[in-house]
Amino acid sequence: MIDAFRPAEGPPPQRLGAFFRWSLTGAWPALIVAGTMSAFAGSMEVVSAWLLGRVVDTATSADPATVFAEHWTLLVGFVIFYLVLRPVAFGLSSSTSNLLINPNVMPLVLSRLHRWTMGQSVTFFDNDFAGRIAQKQMQTARAVTDVASEMVNTVMFALASVIGSIALLMGIDKWGALALAVWMVLYFLLIRAFLPRVRARSKERASARAMVTGQVVDTITNIKTVKLFAHSDHEDRAALGAMEKFRLKAREFGVIQTWYRTTQMAFSGLLPVILVGTAILMWQRGQASVGDIAAAGAVSIRIAQMSGWVSQALMGMWGNIGEVEDGMRTLTPAHTLSDAPDARVITASRGEIAFDHVSFAYGRRTGGVEDIALTIHPGERIGIVGASGAGKSTLVALLLRLYDAEKGAVLIDGQDLRGLTQESLRRQIAMVTQETAMFNRSARENILYGRPDATDAELIAAAKAAEAHEFIEGLADHTGKRGYDAALGERGVKLSGGQRQRVALARAFLKDAPILVLDEATSALDSEVEASIQQALSRVMAGKTVLAIAHRLSTIAQMDRIVVMDQGRIVEQGSHAELLERGGLYARYWNRQSGGFIGTDEDAQIEAAQ
Repeated sequence: MIDAFRPAEGPPPQRLGAFFRWSLTGAWPALIVAGTMSAFAGSMEVVSAWLLGRVVDTATSADPATVFAEHWTLLVGFVIFYLVLRPVAFGLSSSTSNLLINPNVMPLVLSRLHRWTMGQSVTFFDNDFAGRIAQKQMQTARAVTDVASEMVNTVMFALASVIGSIALLMGIDKWGALALAVWMVLYFLLIRAFLPRVRARSKERASARAMVTGQVVDTITNIKTVKLFAHSDHEDRAALGAMEKFRLKAREFGVIQTWYRTTQMAFSGLLPVILVGTAILMWQRGQASVGDIAAAGAVSIRIAQMSGWVSQALMGMWGNIGEVEDGMRTLTPAHTLSDAPDARVITASRGEIAFDHVSFAYGRRTGGVEDIALTIHPGERIGIVGASGAGKSTLVALLLRLYDAEKGAVLIDGQDLRGLTQESLRRQIAMVTQETAMFNRSARENILYGRPDATDAELIAAAKAAEAHEFIEGLADHTGKRGYDAALGERGVKLSGGQRQRVALARAFLKDAPILVLDEATSALDSEVEASIQQALSRVMAGKTVLAIAHRLSTIAQMDRIVVMDQGRIVEQGSHAELLERGGLYARYWNRQSGGFIGTDEDAQIEAAQ
């Protein structure tokens, strides 16, 4: 009845009610069925009290010697109700809740939130803790699920019980029924007074909890740096600071919980006093039987008990609503970089790239790149050089459409990137960076990320081309898996820098995209391995459009053309020999390093943007 991974319809709303509707679209029929079953189970409580009254009346009025013979149908019905009907009603309610709602609603909501979050631009992730974002997704999905579950299990059950109880009391004591109705109104006013404060403090507690997760995950992610700089105490203080804030917020939440619980229990105690008292008065006047008193007592005690359960559930629901609101603030912002409604899918690219007077400064007045006019022909190999902050990485980021140009346009095969879907664009580009990205998965899965449907033969061929096959076969992880099945650890920490780059190269080789971007792709390799991989790169680059960023100029000297950037502009371009003969900035770089490096390996504009 619930497709647990059904895509959402449109973006997540930023208003609470609309957000719940968005989250639960597709689950409503199942929720209605579960609510009906819960109400059916709740009505059994009223039937139980009514039956108890009838049995008491029968026992007090009948002859003990003949009670079973004369009233066997009532007594058999009593037994059947408690041994068959009531368990079946509660079993149906439990099954719809535990088998239909709980296992399916959370994946439904979480998958929708995760898909939306995955569509955010890189800036969204740069501006937050990875652990905090993950915590918000889990927190919000769980809270929505808990609210839906409590609505079914508690609210529908309680409503059916209360409505049935009022109907039962109307037949016994109209004043008692009126008293119950008034009590219910006052009870909901009490709840209304407390729950907004519960909601606000729950939101604050959820925010503080997420900061603890973000701080701890950030420390663990960078644990080697923590140990190398001997900053365990510093990180401990930072974590304890976040934990202390969470502790204080949790305590504030506990204070309001305590007051609410104490006030509610005192108020619930009024109900048995009122209902049993009025039933006794009616009995004194001959207007009610002993069984009616028993039924009223059973109803009042059950509702008094239920009111405590319901109030706790409602407090939990409002607490969860506060957590949903907190998660909405983080997860629902609109995508700042999205596909156009009529975006086309590019399926086969010739590999022509054009920067048509492109300017981009990360929303600032200076930095980034300015008025870049550059055409790279299909199959042409381009080297891009320049000091740190020259704009090299910005240029690549614009090609990958991690950002949109503020002026001008970037085109592939004459098509503006803004008119293409991001996924299809990036399928046309393979990239290897100095800071290689590894998943905490096996070597096989990391390489197959380039092309998941590749055969084992293609996988191994790519690994051999990247000089990675030999060391991969010698890998072993803590679970005993070896070779290509061995896990590489988080971010590939079990590999050396050179090994990570070779796995990344194998992944790019396997992808076999028409455009290849190399951003210091061999910087972590020793000279012998680099020489071997340069030969492999030459084979892989054949027929592809290549952009290679390098500070070690010897690695790009054989490129068809070299583009020299300085302060966000192209200042020179030509072959290695032409640029040396010109005696400009490139020649100064070459003479200065004698095959060494220009500067740092990261573009300062990317670092500043992050």
